[in-house]
Amino acid sequence: MKIVVLAHGNTKEEFLSKKNPEQTEIIWVDTAEEMNRHPDAAAFFNLSDEPHYPDDYNGIMHQPVFINAVTATLAEMRGIPNLVRINAWPNFLNRPVIEIAAGETIKEKAAEVLEFLAWGYQFVADVPGMISARVIAMIINEAYFALGEEVSTKSEIDIAMKLGTNYPFGPFEWSEKTGLANIYELLKKLSLSDQRYLIAPALEEEMKLKA
Repeated sequence: MKIVVLAHGNTKEEFLSKKNPEQTEIIWVDTAEEMNRHPDAAAFFNLSDEPHYPDDYNGIMHQPVFINAVTATLAEMRGIPNLVRINAWPNFLNRPVIEIAAGETIKEKAAEVLEFLAWGYQFVADVPGMISARVIAMIINEAYFALGEEVSTKSEIDIAMKLGTNYPFGPFEWSEKTGLANIYELLKKLSLSDQRYLIAPALEEEMKLKA
């Protein structure tokens, strides 16, 4: 199966760590526009950071186009019907099960590609953050509330969560691995419609310092 992939740095390493079948022909490209030069490919993966522009894929008519879109939804992008959202934030792509959101017209083809690659996957609703990113963002946000209230230090909170809940990472470790900017943008988006996701003042302050 021929697939076209746009990925850089750690995301490219995570993609390669999936140990795709030997029958897989991978074509690497540097921009989304270059994908249109390979109309015979079975699938396309744009794992670069958000945002994405549906017009970049106008030359791809029927194959699934997997895009790293954790915060933006398919409904908002109003793009071609063969776009498939995939959570390719740092340290998410190499998980045993990957979350994807797809329209009904492309679901079957998307599943065929992932099954050929032997990737575990789960279809989820087309909502900001899907499932795991939304939950982890909330955990990180709560940790920043605790930090701001001087409950403890970042290091101690991380240790407590790993020992007390058996998390693989503490919330601040998670924010570093995933990218605090990713977490911040997702929380900002979610908080527009649900006050449970209002951003902790300590997180807001840290983002200002990073700006």
